[in-house]
Amino acid sequence: MLSFYIHTLGCPKNQVDSEELKKRLISEGIIPGTDIKEASLILINTCGFIQAAKEESIEEILTVAQTKSPEQKLIVFGCLAKRYMDELKAELPEVDAFFGVDEFEDILAYVRKFKNGAEPKRITHPDEPTPDYAYLKISEGCNRRCSFCAIPSIRGTLRSTPPEQIIKRAEELVNSGTRELILIAQDITSYGRDSGGYSLERLLYDLNSLSGDFWIRLLYLFPDSIDEELIQAVKENEKVCHYIDLPLQHSEDRILRLMNRPGTKKQILNTIELIRKELPDVVLRTSFIVGFPTESDEEFEGLLDFVREVGFERLGAFTYSPEEGTPAYDLKGQVPDEIKQERYHRLMTLQAEISYRKNLELVGKKLKVLVDDIENGVAYCRYYGQAPEIDGVTIVKDPGEQLKKGEFIDVIVTEAHDYDLEAEVIE
Repeated sequence: MLSFYIHTLGCPKNQVDSEELKKRLISEGIIPGTDIKEASLILINTCGFIQAAKEESIEEILTVAQTKSPEQKLIVFGCLAKRYMDELKAELPEVDAFFGVDEFEDILAYVRKFKNGAEPKRITHPDEPTPDYAYLKISEGCNRRCSFCAIPSIRGTLRSTPPEQIIKRAEELVNSGTRELILIAQDITSYGRDSGGYSLERLLYDLNSLSGDFWIRLLYLFPDSIDEELIQAVKENEKVCHYIDLPLQHSEDRILRLMNRPGTKKQILNTIELIRKELPDVVLRTSFIVGFPTESDEEFEGLLDFVREVGFERLGAFTYSPEEGTPAYDLKGQVPDEIKQERYHRLMTLQAEISYRKNLELVGKKLKVLVDDIENGVAYCRYYGQAPEIDGVTIVKDPGEQLKKGEFIDVIVTEAHDYDLEAEVIE
């Protein structure tokens, strides 16, 4: 009997793709393994978004290729494989097969060739526990054309998942014990615009009506699409976390135009003001690109002033990575790497100070947290303002023997750090 192991790189959208492929492989009678060394088939889901992600994918492929046994088959798929298929085939003969994005049927057709007569592999894995959080990809592709982004050329135009499929999957997850549903896409605010009628707001009401105690989290909302109707949907549905992730990429108008991003600094500030007025306890997360071509010292200082003014609870940053095939790749005035790195560290140093100040405001407050993990007498939890994998955590020491992974508990915040919190269980 064949066994498989999927190694996923990149963003949560890739994780969703890997989970979908995993289900299809299992339905074919192929066994999931927990050890890459034991698997008959090794599948690597690659990322090709920025240079660092591409390099990581290549390194992982080479590492696996050098350490796998001759009997194991190495299959590479996903964004990097889609974008550089011909080059990878020429440079990596160690790989048995390449597939792009959403080519699950082609992958299944390929692996079926090995089902008959395949040597059984000894698989020693326990039943996999239900994760306390799960990603729900509500659409694929993107109709935006940001000048720095290659995603539309890799994943295509917007294709919204039918709402009945999303709701059915959400029900399955909640019924199996999942406590947090995270809605993701390249741009979830555009959900339904390709099909008409059914919007993100309506989806939130329908998901909120499902029975069970769980959170709904929204990731990747374009600021120009956040309006009063969406904010009210967040406000009126108690299961939707008051956590708004709006990746702004920059604050200065000239750079925003070069990025082909909608809106102006003034419009962004007005949107943030509206969000905080209607959702006073909201946690705002954003991301910025520093060192975009022609970004001047003055424009970078303007970005720092903007961050000080807004005071984002959560902030991530990237140095600009020139991507082939994007309009920004050919722009003159590329910023030297050493200046990009200096600006990145200045921005993140500033954000650490802001984050610490925001966390201090939570000391002494009661929070509902979700227990993600318990290890060596310490529970690692998150309140609604902490998204998994990208934000800090709430650390509960000596939580007691009754505490279980995947449950909600009430805590009092006792200490603040730059990104994490410490808390005690309320008896």
